Amino acid sequence: MNKIVLGACGALLLLSSCTSILEEHPKNKYTPEFFTTPAGIEGGLTALYSHYRMFGQHGPFNSGSGGTDEATYAESADGGFKLCDYSGAAAAPSGSNSIGGEYWSFSYINTANGIIENAEAVNLAPSLIAEARFFRAFDYFNMVRSFGGCPLDLGSGELAFNRSAVRTSTRNTVPEVYGKCIFPDLEYAVANLPEKGRVSGAVTKTAARILLSKAYLTFGWWLENPKGIATYPECDRKALDGKSAQQYYQMAYDMAKEGIDNPGPFKLMDYFYQVNDGRYDRVNTENVFYADHTENSQQYNGSPITGSNTSGSSNMVSWAMTWNYPGMTAKATLADGSTKNINPVLRTDAQVDGRPWTRMAPTHEALKIMTENHQWDSRADGTFTWTLTTNWTKDNNFKDVAYVDGPNGAQIKMGERFLVFLMDEDPDVEYTFASGKGVMGVSPNYDYYVINPAGVSRLNYPSLWKFGPYRTNTTGIGEPNCGSTRPFPILRFSELYLTAAEAAFKLGKNGDSRDMLNVLRARAGKWSMKEEGRFEYEADFSKELTDATPETITIDFILDEAMRENYGSCFRWFELVRTQTLIERAGKYTICGAAQNDRTPQTFTRIYENYHYLRPIPKSQMDGMLATNAEKNAYQNPGYTKDFDESADQ
Repeated sequence: MNKIVLGACGALLLLSSCTSILEEHPKNKYTPEFFTTPAGIEGGLTALYSHYRMFGQHGPFNSGSGGTDEATYAESADGGFKLCDYSGAAAAPSGSNSIGGEYWSFSYINTANGIIENAEAVNLAPSLIAEARFFRAFDYFNMVRSFGGCPLDLGSGELAFNRSAVRTSTRNTVPEVYGKCIFPDLEYAVANLPEKGRVSGAVTKTAARILLSKAYLTFGWWLENPKGIATYPECDRKALDGKSAQQYYQMAYDMAKEGIDNPGPFKLMDYFYQVNDGRYDRVNTENVFYADHTENSQQYNGSPITGSNTSGSSNMVSWAMTWNYPGMTAKATLADGSTKNINPVLRTDAQVDGRPWTRMAPTHEALKIMTENHQWDSRADGTFTWTLTTNWTKDNNFKDVAYVDGPNGAQIKMGERFLVFLMDEDPDVEYTFASGKGVMGVSPNYDYYVINPAGVSRLNYPSLWKFGPYRTNTTGIGEPNCGSTRPFPILRFSELYLTAAEAAFKLGKNGDSRDMLNVLRARAGKWSMKEEGRFEYEADFSKELTDATPETITIDFILDEAMRENYGSCFRWFELVRTQTLIERAGKYTICGAAQNDRTPQTFTRIYENYHYLRPIPKSQMDGMLATNAEKNAYQNPGYTKDFDESADQ
């Protein structure tokens, strides 16, 4: 027997039943008896919501997108970001430097267990029990698809509330985790959650249907195991209920279709731009479940809303994939004719700009997927910042600047393009302009600076516009150094179409798969804005884009579409692991280096093997186990470095 030390749950957050928002009142500690009171149950439920503010933080973003076909490490990346790349830039992942360790956590699972176990004693409504079961299932779903089998018994029996620290544990098998917890919890949630959340941001039937359809789909792939990937703990690939992979694919399709046909208050936004545009955050019918934040209250935001301070619950995802654009310099001509060098693009809290951190960068392959049919498809333009526009008047020291020098003798004025990342290769580009943070391209075809697709580097790349900051209560440069106060989307209505399309593909129903994808592609062909929402642009290329959909759908095309819809949304690694395409799609990537003048594409090989389809269990979880070193090593997933000296057992 081996055991995990279970830490106490984090701060409890109380829920007021007479308000429309989740109000947080942290408590330093609580006793198990607290869960036998209505206040304790309500506090535990609110804590479960607060827990999901981990999405929007760098851990899930790095482990979800880094090392996949979406992204690689950027010029200023530290060891954690390089570790996720698997390309040899950092030490090999192990229990000591684990990736995705945020998903191996039992505190909030135990909180959910406490709520569920005491529900009858406090006469808790089935809809509130369903909320707790939704979160328990979500935590276990993230855990089982990260690490394989995991413990259902935290010390007091399977799915029971554990009241004391324990030092022994046994990992359940994958079918047991799905069959005993994930499926029954989510099926209960679908049956008992309301169509409309009890408060703003609360989980609903639609959220449960999205998650359950994905769980059915994921387990179907696990049962089929087309590439013979090993599981751990070792077990037969059989469902507890005896159903086949094909039956689970059908269940996934049916559940996703049920969500589409019974949307409640949710639906696709009319334009893809609106999905990511901060101006629509509070009226976004596509964000079914999200980690909420607010610009109006530090207490309710859960982290600072001004200054350069952050906390563990800050929404900081947009920083990681924003390069250091404020380091660009250009010669400015003042109103009196004198000149000086200035930064023409200032750091601001506008969605197109934001705080540079240069930790992650899109690969050339990802940008090629995103920009396919970009003249019709709005999703590339609605995901990245391709255009950097001058904004120097936001700094009072630059108010007297008339223009800055551009290429080919151009004079770039305030509010005009300074640098554009091109979506199509221009053979006339020459990299001659040294900006201070990279060598920029000049072409006779443009009166602004450019970088070709093949010139995207670890230093200069299109930043991630979709998660960029948006505030309504700041002026000037605003608060670009503080965490974003935007809600971070976790489950979106569009995922129902993607899940249905993939399930239909696995069922051999090509027409149904194509139809589901074309719903999203038709929406992507409708434009309302252009260049990251700066300019109104009405156009409809729905027919052109749907006509361009392949007649025969492949899993690669489905994954391409999933990237275009949800680039950088923290779950890409799970998609590649589910479909067993991690090595094929992410094993190699191309990007230019980190030097200022580096515009030569390099191909990098990631050191992926089949055992990497499971993450290493964090060593910290085994350090306190009451077990021999050999037993601790056996607890770890196969293939990873053994962290404990077995000779010490002698």
